[in-house]
Amino acid sequence: MDVAKTPSVNQIIEQSLSQAINYQDYRALVHQLALEGSTSGAEKTEDLANYTLLSDRRMKRWDKTLKISEVDQETISNFDGNVTWLVITESWCGDAAHVIPVLNKMAELSNGIALKLVFRDENEALMNHFLTNGGKSIAKLIMIDNATGDVLGTFGPRPSEATALVEAYKAEHGKLAPEFKETLQAWYNHDKGQNVVKDVLQLLSL
Repeated sequence: MDVAKTPSVNQIIEQSLSQAINYQDYRALVHQLALEGSTSGAEKTEDLANYTLLSDRRMKRWDKTLKISEVDQETISNFDGNVTWLVITESWCGDAAHVIPVLNKMAELSNGIALKLVFRDENEALMNHFLTNGGKSIAKLIMIDNATGDVLGTFGPRPSEATALVEAYKAEHGKLAPEFKETLQAWYNHDKGQNVVKDVLQLLSL
């Protein structure tokens, strides 16, 4: 009896890349879902549809207002690698709505970075290889060397300072309460994407 071989990580990544979309197509899809009162993902609920609507508004705002310093712009433009940033996401994810526009702005500054996006629930095997503390947390960036197909590093689901906020809250309260979302939202609005830039620049320097 033939025993099916378990796909390697590289094979799983290659399969996911074959169905990945660029940022412009992702934005268009999220916007269309918001107009339809719908959401990406296997679960379709009113709450998730409302989160998709919020995500669309947040990404639209960040696309217009996000600034990257001249120093960081120069660092990114001088990146001499050739990589793909494969990001696992869903339209309803609040963290993704804040993080992905920053990644797009960074990728636009370098010919050596290609940003591609896939949906979590459609890429279960990929997600299972890149869990965070055992959970399917998104957005998750996987940096892939285009020459070798090797994974060079990962980022996500949140920038480091937001992660510290979450961990401190969990340590004190045991779990995240609904009101914490407002605290996290306020942090993202104040930070304006700069912690994402800092963290991902460290990833590029690996």
